[in-house]
Amino acid sequence: MLPPTNFDRVACAVSSRAAELFQARVHVTDERGRVVASSPPGNEGDLEAGAGDEETAIRVPLRLQSRVGEVVVLPHRGDERIPPRLAQALVDLVVGEVAMTDRLPDQSGLKHRFIYELLNGDAGDHVAVLRDARLLGMDLSPPRAVILIDAAGYVSGEEIESPEGASRRVQQIIRSIVGFFHLPNDTICAWNGDAEIAVLKASDTKNLETWVDREGDPEPPGASWTNLAALKRAGRALLCRLRHDTGSDIAIGIGRYHPGIGGLARSYSDARAALILGRRFHGQNRVHCLDGLGIPAFVGLSDENTKVGLARHLLGPLDHEPDLLRTLEAYFDEDCCPSATATKLSIHRNTLGYRLDKVQTLTGLNPRRFDDAVQVRLALVLRSLAA
Repeated sequence: MLPPTNFDRVACAVSSRAAELFQARVHVTDERGRVVASSPPGNEGDLEAGAGDEETAIRVPLRLQSRVGEVVVLPHRGDERIPPRLAQALVDLVVGEVAMTDRLPDQSGLKHRFIYELLNGDAGDHVAVLRDARLLGMDLSPPRAVILIDAAGYVSGEEIESPEGASRRVQQIIRSIVGFFHLPNDTICAWNGDAEIAVLKASDTKNLETWVDREGDPEPPGASWTNLAALKRAGRALLCRLRHDTGSDIAIGIGRYHPGIGGLARSYSDARAALILGRRFHGQNRVHCLDGLGIPAFVGLSDENTKVGLARHLLGPLDHEPDLLRTLEAYFDEDCCPSATATKLSIHRNTLGYRLDKVQTLTGLNPRRFDDAVQVRLALVLRSLAA
C-alpha cells in the first residue's frame, strides 16, 4: 500500500517509467477517464486520448489508495503485441518502485541540511563528512570554494504565495547554475533558507579553466587566494546568466578557497561577509569579494585573521619590491605630501611619481586617491602588527 501521496504526481512517474519499459506511448487516466499523465507529454486533460486504439491498447487497472484509474499502453503500429499479464506485472513493478521512493527520506532535503551544517561548521569529523557526502551523491575531494547567491527578489517576491512556490523558484535557480557550469559533479548547490543559495564550486585550475587568465592573473601570496580572479570571472558570468533567467536583482558573494573540509565553512564565512557588506555599500547586481570591498572590508570584518589575510593579499605584489614599501611608509609619514616625501627619501619628485604609479600597476590601488590610500595604509598597519 502506498503512503499518502499525490495521485497526479504518482501517475506522472508511472507513465514515464512504463513508457520507458514498454517503448510505447502510455497514458494514465483517473476515475473519470481523464488523462492525468502522458508519456510523451501532450494529452493531459484529454478525455478521448485515454481511449486509444481499441485493437492494440493494453489496459491495466491502477489503484492508489482511494483513487482508481487506468494505465493505457499504446504500442506503436507494427510493434509486437505485449502480453496483458506481462503488462500487468510491469505496471505493478513500476507502482512498487514509486512506493519505495515515497518511503525513502527526502534526498534533496537531506542534502540541503547536510551542506547547511557543513558550511556552519557542524557536520562532524573529516572521515564522517566524506562518507556522508558520498552517500548523498556528492564528491567533496576536489578543492572547493563557496559562491553565495542572494536571489531574494526572485524567490521571495510579492507574487510568491506559498513556500512551495518559493521552493520551485529555488530549484529553477539551481538548474540554471548547474546548466551554466555544464558539469553537475563539479558544482554542488544547496538552499540555505530564505533566498540564500550556496554553490560549492570546484576551484582548482582544471575546473576553472574557462575563466583562468594564465598571463594576466597575478601569483597569489597564499593558498587562500588561489584562482580567486578566475572565481570572480566565473561569478560575473553566472550573475549575467541568472539575471537573464530570473529577470530579477541578484547579488553574489565569492569566498576564498581554504584547504580541508573545515575550509568550506571558512570560505562560506568569507562569501557571506562579502555579500552582506558588498550589498550594503555597493548594491545589487554585482559580484562581491573581500578584496573588492575597499574600506568596508577593514571596518566591517570582525575576524582579525581575515583582515590580516586581506592585507597581505592586497600588498602581496609588493613583497619583492622593498623600495616601493619604503616609499609608501614615507609617503604616509609625510601626510601624502609628494614634495616632503621626495625630500625625506632623497629622490626626485618624478621618481616618486614613478614609484606610486608602479604601486598602482601592481596592486590596483592608487595611493593618490583617498579611499585607495586608506586601504593601503590600513593594510600596511595590519601586516606590520601580524609580523
